[in-house]
Amino acid sequence: MQLETYISDLLYRYECVTVPEFGAFLSQRVSATVHETTNAFYPPKKRLSFNEQIQSNDGLLARYIADVEKIPFETATEKIAKRVKSLKSNLTEGEIVSFENIGELKFNNEGKIEFNPSYHLNYLTNAFGLSQFVSPAVTREVYKEEVEVIENVIPLLITPEKRNAKPYLKYAAVALVFLTVGGLFSGKYYANDIESQNQIAQEEANTQLEKKIQEATFVISNPLPAATLNVSKQSGNYHIVAGAFRVEVNCDKKVSQLQELGFKARKIGANKYGLHQVAYASFSDRNEALRELKSIRQNDNEAAWLLVKNLD
Repeated sequence: MQLETYISDLLYRYECVTVPEFGAFLSQRVSATVHETTNAFYPPKKRLSFNEQIQSNDGLLARYIADVEKIPFETATEKIAKRVKSLKSNLTEGEIVSFENIGELKFNNEGKIEFNPSYHLNYLTNAFGLSQFVSPAVTREVYKEEVEVIENVIPLLITPEKRNAKPYLKYAAVALVFLTVGGLFSGKYYANDIESQNQIAQEEANTQLEKKIQEATFVISNPLPAATLNVSKQSGNYHIVAGAFRVEVNCDKKVSQLQELGFKARKIGANKYGLHQVAYASFSDRNEALRELKSIRQNDNEAAWLLVKNLD
């Protein structure tokens, strides 16, 4: 049994997932961080840890396995106990137990379980789609040096001593200001004049176009017949479930496969465990749904089952 798959599913929704007689995997929310040296930005996440002291069976893991595999609760508990026995044996022999997308477990020198978390998966659903990125460093000192260089070559910044020694520089500075302002106003006037001429030409073209449209007559000698489309909407509280998928892409593939086989398949939302459900069809009449379920079990899928739920 792939125990780590079920633990991974539950870590998205719970902060503590206990494996009876073995230990508990804990998750704690961590805020977004910035690495001072590499300038890397990391999104918020759930930090994983392992506590060997928490071993009491709270029933969470066993109930989830029983629901997914459609087996009794007691059978799920026995399967967990068998897997735990194998894990303890491997750790005792000095092996490293690896849980995919969760981390690695091994015995340290003191005989305690040591946990090294995996960073390949972010269990914080609020941070879905966010990834780390590196931003270039802001070189403020370079900009400051450039400003100082510009200040040294501006002709208007003249000390009183230089103003007394060379009074003609004052008049040159004033002339420069007037030339700049005059150039701005003349350029703005020229741009406004061009824009005005373009607007007049555009209005004249629009007038000619409207005149042509009013004079034109359109005659359709052979109009197309009206088309009538009958669109049926799936409704009803009785849904024949084909399966539930943790990855929504697999859910979409299943819908396409069933539709190609002639079923009115569709997605009917996620269940309480976050698994995306696919239905062969939905019915308003219970007897009709049971007849179709019997046919599907005989010809297509023995594991199909009937869900009674109002989806509106």
